[in-house]
Amino acid sequence: MKSEELYSVPTPENSQLRAKATPEIMDAWRNFSRTVFKAGALDEKTKQLIAIAVAHVTQCAYCIHSHTEQAVRKGCSKEEIMEAVWIAAEMRAGAAYSHSALAMDEMMAIEKSKATKVAE
Repeated sequence: MKSEELYSVPTPENSQLRAKATPEIMDAWRNFSRTVFKAGALDEKTKQLIAIAVAHVTQCAYCIHSHTEQAVRKGCSKEEIMEAVWIAAEMRAGAAYSHSALAMDEMMAIEKSKATKVAE
């Protein structure tokens, strides 16, 4: 299945419609985005790798496409981009693993509750 079948293709027309509906907010958004991705303490290449990792964790297909394109433009290699993706995968899996403590706590509370009821 092609991504175009799942997601609308971004077009200048839909961008113009969003800008027309909320021009002040769109201007603020564009300025914010440009400012965030400017070189600062982190260079632009590193910022794009971070964006790729975050886009994979948030599962934003539009962001994955856009920031991968930008990363390549900023000089990122396929290996660097894939390492960013693998970091995202590990962090997402790591969150599931670490949150398993909640399920363990709940199961132990249920067992304790059952044992208390049997003892009564």
